[in-house]
Amino acid sequence: MNQQRAARGVEGPLVLIVEDEPQVKAFLETSLVASGFRVEHAPNGARALSMAAQYVPDLVLLDLGLPDVDGLEVLRGLRPWCLAPVIVVSARGQERRKVEALDAGADDYIVKPFGVPELLARMRVALRNVARRHAGALETSCTIGPLRIELEARRVFCAGELVHLTPIEFKLLAALVAHSGKIVTHRQLLAEVWGPNASEDSGYLRVYMTHLRRKLDPGRAWPRLFRTEAGVGYGVAAPEEFDERAGEAAQ
Repeated sequence: MNQQRAARGVEGPLVLIVEDEPQVKAFLETSLVASGFRVEHAPNGARALSMAAQYVPDLVLLDLGLPDVDGLEVLRGLRPWCLAPVIVVSARGQERRKVEALDAGADDYIVKPFGVPELLARMRVALRNVARRHAGALETSCTIGPLRIELEARRVFCAGELVHLTPIEFKLLAALVAHSGKIVTHRQLLAEVWGPNASEDSGYLRVYMTHLRRKLDPGRAWPRLFRTEAGVGYGVAAPEEFDERAGEAAQ
């Protein structure tokens, strides 16, 4: 019995690997099975869509360079009905491709070559985000490192101190928190905060992100709280992600 078939009996999250290169597929499969995941494999886009419907994976690792279709087409085909997080795994590291993938619904983007610990960490964050959304943990309040955001009361505390935010600043922070643990593209944030007609006005976003950082982290005491990916977008750490990183930094 090969590793893939044996892995189906493991009581771990099911990962669908969409990858046409045998060596990369073997590397991912071996690494994931050793880490307690179950694995299925699709060698092309058509099989990926049919297998996602058949097996209902907990997470999808999607290569963009597939032999039959562009991986972005697979992503766009999955998003209307597949609730599993999708992490793009690609040799294409250009900003434009990252933006396209994230705008199309990818939860994260990792560029080849990469280390297994980084991939596993990103997978854990994506899976935790889904579990938290399903549990409704973000409906009333959320704590991320030094921040406590009370969504219904529209109040924000940093290190226990109440911080006044303007309505736009609060809306921007709430949008980041709703997608915590991932980079949200400029276009997505502009549409959520200012509406679809502002989706090209990135100057607004830079100004208000500066305001948020100035109010919530004036001395950069929490350097891992906010994330910036130049030319792509912004993010805020997931609660568990921030705690893990803060613990590592303190050691």
